[in-house]
Amino acid sequence: MSRNEQKRQGQTYLSGLFFGAAGSGDHGSRLASVMAGGALCFLLVSLVAFVAHPFHTSLTQIQYDAKNQAFEVSFRVFTDDLETALTKENNGNKIHLQDQKHDRLIEKYIRKQFIIADAQRKPKVLTYIGYEPEGDAQWIYFELPGQSPDGLKNVVIKHTLLMDLFDDQVNLVNLQSSQQKKTIVFRNNQPVQAVSL
Repeated sequence: MSRNEQKRQGQTYLSGLFFGAAGSGDHGSRLASVMAGGALCFLLVSLVAFVAHPFHTSLTQIQYDAKNQAFEVSFRVFTDDLETALTKENNGNKIHLQDQKHDRLIEKYIRKQFIIADAQRKPKVLTYIGYEPEGDAQWIYFELPGQSPDGLKNVVIKHTLLMDLFDDQVNLVNLQSSQQKKTIVFRNNQPVQAVSL
């Protein structure tokens, strides 16, 4: 078979594949099968992406430690979201949390985004403890020392973590002191809230 004949046969095959023209085999149904397979793959990839990281959220636990007379403040943040925020904070220089420790940068970022203040809006002093990975997230630890169990009565909390990056960011805060528990939701339209526990 000459090169020209091979070329013509290949064009006929491609034409049949994309346009359903007659040729050897049923190319129209083959195209439909290929398209259906592609759509299924796209759907599966989209579903996995949705399940893996469906929306932007963080969790903050604030719990009273009677032994140390302090509130423990723990943030759980998705690693990829935190790295994006820290990269922005670091003037665009890429941050990878698994490469090295970034305590100073993380502490600076959290202090800008999370504040507990008294009724007169005077910020309470948080002590940075550190951070550690857990799966696809990071736990970041602070402490609010020198507090009684009612240390969170009539306070104001600002929680804008990641809100400058994501419009749909939701920051959940679980507060616990003695027998009292409370959950507060912070969104872009409500980043500061009065709290009493």
